[in-house]
Amino acid sequence: MASSARSSPLYRALLRSFSTTTRPSHHNSHHHTHHYTEPSSFIGSWDAPSSPREAEAKLAQLRRDYAKQVKEIRKEYIKEVELMRLEKLRKDEARKEALRVQNEERRRLKAEAAKVRAQQRQIEEEEFRQTLLKERAEKLENWKMKEMLREKEKEEKNELLRRQSSLWIDEPELEKKMLEAIVDSKHL
Repeated sequence: MASSARSSPLYRALLRSFSTTTRPSHHNSHHHTHHYTEPSSFIGSWDAPSSPREAEAKLAQLRRDYAKQVKEIRKEYIKEVELMRLEKLRKDEARKEALRVQNEERRRLKAEAAKVRAQQRQIEEEEFRQTLLKERAEKLENWKMKEMLREKEKEEKNELLRRQSSLWIDEPELEKKMLEAIVDSKHL
């Protein structure tokens, strides 16, 4: 019983009326903004005429007047609908323009960011190239130093060998030493 009472349309309508929003929702805002037309002058305007012919003429006049009023109301309605359509079209165009501007701005920012990244990458590549050149120069310098050391050691060795070779024994002495060595083999 309690659940069926809660699902009743009256209960839902009552709950809806206690809505927490103070502004009307977009669904029922037309209730607050709608302008009703004045009550029709045709309602309650019929007085019973004395003759049927007069009644028929009066009724025809009422119908013509009513048709004119309906025609005027329809014209106003068409104008209002056209104005609403134009306003909606204007809003759509403004929204599209805002989106286009926003997209252009986003593309421009993206292009600028890409340009900045490219510049950073170029700077990093240049720094890397400079570091490589520096390392190569250091390696070349190191290699040159080692080569110079090798050459120096070679020259020192050659110099030592040349000095030692200048101390070599003369030929007559050499024969005497050889003879001594052959005779006295203990020293060897």
